[in-house]
Amino acid sequence: MTPHELGLVLASALLHAWWSVAIKDSRDPLAFNLLQLVAPFGIFLLLAPLVTWAEVPTRVWWLLAGTGVWHGLYFYWMTRAFEHGDLTLVYPIARSTPAFIPLISIPLLGERISAGAACGIAIVVAGIWLVGAGAGLSRSALASKGARFAFLTLAAGVGYSLVDKAAMKELGAAAWTSAVPRAFVYAVLLGITSSFVFAPLAWLRTREGLLARLREGGLGRASFASVVSYAGYALVLAALETAPVSYVVAVRQTSVLFALVMGMLWLRETPGRPRVWGAIATVAGVALIALWG
Repeated sequence: MTPHELGLVLASALLHAWWSVAIKDSRDPLAFNLLQLVAPFGIFLLLAPLVTWAEVPTRVWWLLAGTGVWHGLYFYWMTRAFEHGDLTLVYPIARSTPAFIPLISIPLLGERISAGAACGIAIVVAGIWLVGAGAGLSRSALASKGARFAFLTLAAGVGYSLVDKAAMKELGAAAWTSAVPRAFVYAVLLGITSSFVFAPLAWLRTREGLLARLREGGLGRASFASVVSYAGYALVLAALETAPVSYVVAVRQTSVLFALVMGMLWLRETPGRPRVWGAIATVAGVALIALWG
């Protein structure tokens, strides 16, 4: 990865960690995330006159429909995981995508990974799990409802990462005359498509008293969190235009390190020694990917 690509992904990791902590810190994650769906439609109305939509390739529109399903499921399952599990259990599991992306991206996308980068990816995954271990992950903890939803979130993360890589490769090769970065436009569009999956699932999950909960959820704070999430993911999409998806996804998991620090300062969580070593391992793994990838 080039220094530019590395910087984009690290900045995205920081924003994603803040976004996740904001959801966990909300009194009602489901209502808070429903309120986040307002922002992409508003942003789209502002961007629409500034974009030449004919420049978006037809295949990208089809990929947007597919990734909307994955992102909607990711959003829903992550919300359910935060409802039932601690941040330090749920987040590292959900962010373990580097362990699985290479297994699919190598045969499907034809990517190649150096031995040093593969070692770095393995260390990042090990670090993520150490961060999640705390005082030790028991079998019962891994079988808990929060953990089960976290594993589903992980699966959705693998799915959308691969689809978005294909879409950004296609979009990156197309002509683009708009002053708005194509990655940000794509991020907003996937926010809209994913809402058609997340909103019905959330409605089916909890309808009683939902309007009152939405009024108490804080539209302004939720909208700000939504904008942060799309800006953060746009940075990843920009990196995916040129960098291998396996490297990008692995480096982005430094969000676990950022989430650990924010959990200590914001949520008043106290990490154990395994979490500290896990954070160090995550940084070391990213360094290997940057140097040898």
